[in-house]
Amino acid sequence: MSTQEPREKTQEEKIREAELAFDRKRRTVGMICGPLCALLVLITPIEALPWEAHKLLAIMALVALWWITEPVPIPVTSLIGPTLAVITGVVPASKAYAAFSSPMIFLFMGGFIIAKGMMMHGLDRKFAFALLSMKWVGSNPRRIFLAVGLACALCSGWVSNTATAAMMFPIALGLLEAIKEMFAANGKVIELHEYKYATGLMLMTAYSCSIGGVLTPIGTPPNIIMLGFLDQMAGIHVSFFEWMIWGFVAMVIYFVIAYIVLIRMFPPDVEKIDGAEQFIAERRAQLGGWTRAQKNTLIAFFVAVFLWVTPGVLQIILGGGAPELKMYNRLFPEAIAAMSGALLLFLLPVNWKEREFTLTWKDAAAGIEWGTLLLFGGGLAMGGMMYSTGLSSWVGDIIVGWMGGNPSLIVMTGIFCVMALLLAELSSHTAAVNMIGPLGVTAAIAAGFSPVPVAVGIALAASLGFMLPVSTPPNAIIYASGYVPITKMIKTGFLIDVIGMFAVTIPLVVYFVTWVLGM
Repeated sequence: MSTQEPREKTQEEKIREAELAFDRKRRTVGMICGPLCALLVLITPIEALPWEAHKLLAIMALVALWWITEPVPIPVTSLIGPTLAVITGVVPASKAYAAFSSPMIFLFMGGFIIAKGMMMHGLDRKFAFALLSMKWVGSNPRRIFLAVGLACALCSGWVSNTATAAMMFPIALGLLEAIKEMFAANGKVIELHEYKYATGLMLMTAYSCSIGGVLTPIGTPPNIIMLGFLDQMAGIHVSFFEWMIWGFVAMVIYFVIAYIVLIRMFPPDVEKIDGAEQFIAERRAQLGGWTRAQKNTLIAFFVAVFLWVTPGVLQIILGGGAPELKMYNRLFPEAIAAMSGALLLFLLPVNWKEREFTLTWKDAAAGIEWGTLLLFGGGLAMGGMMYSTGLSSWVGDIIVGWMGGNPSLIVMTGIFCVMALLLAELSSHTAAVNMIGPLGVTAAIAAGFSPVPVAVGIALAASLGFMLPVSTPPNAIIYASGYVPITKMIKTGFLIDVIGMFAVTIPLVVYFVTWVLGM
């Protein structure tokens, strides 16, 4: 009786096993070191800190380490911080949990519900295939590469990066299968896992989903988290329209950089992909015509967008101090705009006779990323408590002192952007922003700068996590497919990170964002 020898593991399987082993060690270290660090901070005398701020500093040491190492889920850690603050007497429960009812939470919730309606009724796929079927795209592999990236970027500005990547992945895979069939018809066999263009197209899909998220405040969690910190800790409100001005510029430049880098590193070896146009046309035909649900969803979406951008238009026409603008902002702030569009989905019927509406609560609840809302609320709660206890000013003074006492805005912005990027690469971009965000805002205020450029820089830098699968959900989805070797992701991600950070992010927020705010 012969015994079958065990199959030798591939390099990718060995890398995945090493990642899992490292992840287990990271969680174990965090579980032990988090409480120990908190205890060490608590027993260390700090005369300049009030006792409440001292206790909060210890809690933040625990929360920060657990956000990075994830011994428990990140949303759970976000609840642990405010809970410990109440138990230790830092603040009463009413103040600790007040941030979870912030209007920013409802802005994000409304965005999630609208995005769920778009995904459930196929509005996102309809848009993606409409873009891919445009005449300028055709069967040219370079233009298909560009069109797939554009579809990802424009969708992820309004729909979550994760959902966009999950939607676009099978579309990209179908196009690659068309290439494989074209080669097979000509007697050449290719393995897509080893095909350079396949790797490039998959990376373009992942990176474009993250890049598109910078377009709007609801595009990705770091954006709205930083807007929340500005509101909570500095009393500064940045409008939806203002964010879209610099968000659009950042998205376009990031996208151009990513496209140039990827198409040069993973160029196509054919001039035409036979079958690509047919594949796209068939998929688009399968979607059918416009349904009542899709029309209703489009109405709700346009209502929200109209309400979001109207203040910016009024400011341009009437001026920032116009009473009409002040009244509009009081009646229709961003959260109300989002909830108005979202609530319309429950009121617009698709079948009045059967009392069927565009969206049910069961479907809407499934589309809300509750963990993200808890993470956001927990971060706002910790930031608010830092401000109220005086911990933020103490931390800000220390950071400014480390920078020489009189740092320039570009140096301060650069330091915090690099910190946010490094943490986003090694953990998650939401956890990174929750940790770095309050420090950046307090340091900017302590140095006498407007905290907006630093805050925007942190948010944008966190979205540049392109090197590792753990950095963003789109990276993880594409890497799990097996079409992207980890070495290729690290190499391309590092290159785009460096160019995007020093040639775009830092100059953009220091000069352009400052100019927009001064308009």
